[in-house]
Amino acid sequence: MADDTIRVGVAGFWHVHADDYARETTAHPGTRLVAAWDPDAERGREGAERLGVAHASALDELLARPDLDAITVTTATNEHTDVIARAIAAGKHVFTEKLLAPTVAESLALVAAAREAGVALVVSLPRLAEPFVATASRLVDEGALGDLTYARVRVAHDGWLGGWLPERFADPVAAIGGAFADLGCHPAYLVQHFLGAQPAQVTAAYGHVTGRAVEDNSVVVALYSDGALGVAEASFVTTPGASALELRGTEASLLFGFGQETMIAKGGRFGDEWTPVPLDDAAISPYALWVDAIHGQADTTQNLQTAVDLTRFVVAANSSAAAGRAVAIDSKGHS
Repeated sequence: MADDTIRVGVAGFWHVHADDYARETTAHPGTRLVAAWDPDAERGREGAERLGVAHASALDELLARPDLDAITVTTATNEHTDVIARAIAAGKHVFTEKLLAPTVAESLALVAAAREAGVALVVSLPRLAEPFVATASRLVDEGALGDLTYARVRVAHDGWLGGWLPERFADPVAAIGGAFADLGCHPAYLVQHFLGAQPAQVTAAYGHVTGRAVEDNSVVVALYSDGALGVAEASFVTTPGASALELRGTEASLLFGFGQETMIAKGGRFGDEWTPVPLDDAAISPYALWVDAIHGQADTTQNLQTAVDLTRFVVAANSSAAAGRAVAIDSKGHS
């Protein structure tokens, strides 16, 4: 790079967050948007014109640009492995929408390739940085709840009821599933964050309210070896949209959401009545982490491990829903 500015290209407009990451690139003082590409030529041209940047007609053309240092990946999920691998081989830093890849093996291979090439690879797991998660994490670490016995996280919106979620999200091949493989990633990695990366078994129930080929309503229960239970819920058919966190411990309970954007706690040091809990500041965003990592000022190890563990969870949930039974995960994390 001629200076410290990181020049970024958009790889794919399949996912609805493509423009969001482009806005982050524009807003961050250390990055600049220079070009865009999509495997669908018309979608790529429209996206590039909308963002006011150059259009690349092929991925190789995008990656070969001398004014490109990095890319944000928002292609279809089943294209992640190829696109990210090619970017790493070209020496480009990568910020990608979740899931990192369709399988654990592919995810591990991408992480290893990025490490070997010396490029910064970061997966967007934004809920981990939000104030309510930062606050809950601190309280858990302080032992304010005692030992956690239950964690429930729900993330839902009205994408298919409101007609704003593209129909391509209903393609089971491109999307690697439905509501849980997309929106459900957030409650999944939050359950893992609070209870542990590797539950003993996962049981999933997927509902098809709108009759599409993929689920639009999902509940996944993770059973841990110590008896703790994690519940991850996601929906494309919830009006209005909703996010909620419920943590239950041996000493106290913590709630966030459930109709209001506030946190309350009860039990232990919080007393016998539900007590408001002030929220901490947000943690560093995934995009800011990526920029810092490119400059050698941040470690991406935890982000990438979380992304691999998330892939394992989603793959197990999809397998459970398809088989109609619980899927066990062994001590090495294999389902």
